[in-house]
Amino acid sequence: MLETRKLTVKFGGSTILHDVDLRVEGFTGLVGRNGAGKTTLMRAVMGLIRTHSGHVLLNGQDITAVPAHRRTRAGVGYMPEDRRLIPGLTVEENLLLPAWGSRRPDGQDRCERALAYVSEVADMRSRRVEQLSGGQQKLVALARALVSGEQVLLLDEPFEGVAPALALRLSEVLANLQKEGTTVLISESEMDRAGSLFERTYLIERGAVEPWGSA
Repeated sequence: MLETRKLTVKFGGSTILHDVDLRVEGFTGLVGRNGAGKTTLMRAVMGLIRTHSGHVLLNGQDITAVPAHRRTRAGVGYMPEDRRLIPGLTVEENLLLPAWGSRRPDGQDRCERALAYVSEVADMRSRRVEQLSGGQQKLVALARALVSGEQVLLLDEPFEGVAPALALRLSEVLANLQKEGTTVLISESEMDRAGSLFERTYLIERGAVEPWGSA
């Protein structure tokens, strides 16, 4: 389980996230328009940006001061909206980056586990990522998150900009993860993309978060 308590992020003199209380169990949705603060919240939970106040907890343990690579080692996987794959490296090398960065000795085994979920990626493991289409790169980014995300997956707009056929495939992969009881936080700009998977949903607007339907 993942929680944020009164999490606040400021850039310069502006408050981007306002006292965010979030509880992630099962499949949890974070829905909001572009610019509402979804990516900022994901990055703050992952430890990629500094928080002003509040706390991030993983299974009851405060990880607010824990650096990003140690959150990865603790089992938090992150799929950025823009994929953030490394050109010049193969698909398999990109998948192994979280394990290398967190010095996990079981990186190859975790890579094979991720490829079992996203079998299409296994067929392109020796290709360089810049040779892939945008949709294929989305699948690679999801598989990379799975390499480290045995505790929690953070998926930032996984359906953004993908063709209908790929969106269907992503839904199938996520449904399989849901059946296994995986804990996942998914951000989306619209409910109709992944809303059927959500067991609980939060609305984010101007950096403030509240349970869906509470207004």
